[in-house]
Amino acid sequence: MSSRYAHIAFSPAAVERQRESGSFTIYGSKLDHPDTGPMEFDSRAQGFVTSVDSFFLSTVTSDGWPYIQHRGGPRGFLHVLGPNRIGFADLPGNQQFVTLGNLETNNRVSLFVVDYPTRTRLKIYGRAHVVDADADPALLQQLLKVSGGIMPAKAQRSIVIDVEAFDWNCARNITPRYDKERMDESLALARRPLQEQIDSLQADVARLAAENEALRARVSNNE
Repeated sequence: MSSRYAHIAFSPAAVERQRESGSFTIYGSKLDHPDTGPMEFDSRAQGFVTSVDSFFLSTVTSDGWPYIQHRGGPRGFLHVLGPNRIGFADLPGNQQFVTLGNLETNNRVSLFVVDYPTRTRLKIYGRAHVVDADADPALLQQLLKVSGGIMPAKAQRSIVIDVEAFDWNCARNITPRYDKERMDESLALARRPLQEQIDSLQADVARLAAENEALRARVSNNE
């Protein structure tokens, strides 16, 4: 955990509870170090965010209420645009525009990114900027690209987030869940030894059949 994350996440009340529970030396003590400013993604964080197919995005209403929204798409829909910048195409939703409305008055956001099979989660703090399609069509086209091609959704804007801080969370209480792609991969790996045995047996059968046919030919010739 970085001092930057601690300076953003830990309020005085949180620090006081850490002192009472004895966890201050692990977490709150990071506040004794100076705030070093926005963090940059390392290779692990970059690889992680671009591999997921969903995340949870939190914004704040003008009255101070938190609002959490699920965002999903094909793997790779969340892009790394720079050392501490990520972005995604704003795909059509239910037209409530709560997140977009919140960002007009407060651009602070928090992302909760989870990979359920590996029980890995990454917490991200940042500041989001909404870029309309007309203002930067090239950016939107970049964000619509995934490994399978271009997402067909008619997105009207891009959302770019300048990352302030991030931290990896523990795997505790995350129930592993597997999508079809992961299940297919796991089944293929589990079946590989059996398939190798089947291939070997089939090769033996073919070899024995050929030898048997050769013996039949020799017997027939001797007749």
